[in-house]
Amino acid sequence: METDFSKILQKLDSISPVEYGKNRNFIDGAVTQLSPYISRGVISTKQVFEYIMSQDYPFYKIEKFIQELAWRDYWQQIWIDKGTLINSDLKKKQEGVQNYFIPKSIVDANTSIFAIDEAIQEFYKTGYIHNHLRMYIAALCCNVAKSHWKLPSQWMYYHLLDADWASNSLSWQWVCGSNSNKLYYANQNNINKYCYTNQKNTFLDVEYHQFSTLEIPKELTVLEKLKLETSLPDIKKQISIDQEKPTLIYNFYNLDPKWKSKLDVNRVLLIEPSIFKTYPISKKSMEFMLDLSKNINSIQLYVGEFKELKKVTKESRIYYKEHPLNHCYEGTEEDRDWIFPVTGYFPSFFKYWNKCKKHIK
Repeated sequence: METDFSKILQKLDSISPVEYGKNRNFIDGAVTQLSPYISRGVISTKQVFEYIMSQDYPFYKIEKFIQELAWRDYWQQIWIDKGTLINSDLKKKQEGVQNYFIPKSIVDANTSIFAIDEAIQEFYKTGYIHNHLRMYIAALCCNVAKSHWKLPSQWMYYHLLDADWASNSLSWQWVCGSNSNKLYYANQNNINKYCYTNQKNTFLDVEYHQFSTLEIPKELTVLEKLKLETSLPDIKKQISIDQEKPTLIYNFYNLDPKWKSKLDVNRVLLIEPSIFKTYPISKKSMEFMLDLSKNINSIQLYVGEFKELKKVTKESRIYYKEHPLNHCYEGTEEDRDWIFPVTGYFPSFFKYWNKCKKHIK
């Protein structure tokens, strides 16, 4: 995936928000694939929003696209408000749980559902998977195989280049019902429609009313307890901090090349082992982050906890961007860019969206 900042910005020109509203659910729909750059903080939802609004589309034609941008901010607002509570069942206990593992056939891309297996195979290669396929996989794990959402969602987060724990975990909880009012299911007809397959006689080839009494298919009965670990960079060189200059802290969720780009400051990409132990990512995801960080002039890499870095920065003034995982940081916290000045917890997206719409001119 592209990591050069100038070429990433060029991707804004290829956004088709009107077409997105029409065909986003199809695997070849007009999705932007900007999510990896938004998740890593290279660009913001606000930046994309302002670009689209500057194109003077009639709002009713692009509302669905703007909503999808707002979903990302919505998940983040929940994370800010609820903190680590999003790591467990948020609104209510997931019903019908029979195991706390993940079906081995999901991990092995061998579920017998062609569209899903092909998508997982491609996912391992690219680190990207269409949102509709994410929902299909979550529904298979949670609502058909009766697995608790946590481990399967960690598996997906681990491999995603657009890994965003709020968006990922809360979407899985939306599918399994612990963050929504009902379970999400997709039968074979639905998958065939949006993935252009014509598969029949599978365990998903049922009517929707049959899902509530469906036995766990044999294809999903073998379970696996994954051990997900992050391979941290092996850094030999010590960083050099000019105590007379401020220090800007970058991390997995903030790789903004334009952040105070004209200032003469120390720039440090902080990789905290404790964060990546709790929220492990793949080697591909780590390499993607490191490649994106090369867009930031004179950035230095530090593997260690913030309190250890603080001993190195000493008297240098520290600046960082707000994020739920930065709770142990000390210094001057700056706001992230949001599409709308709407903050706090909302129990549903559309209650949040109705507040947001009042700010659209």
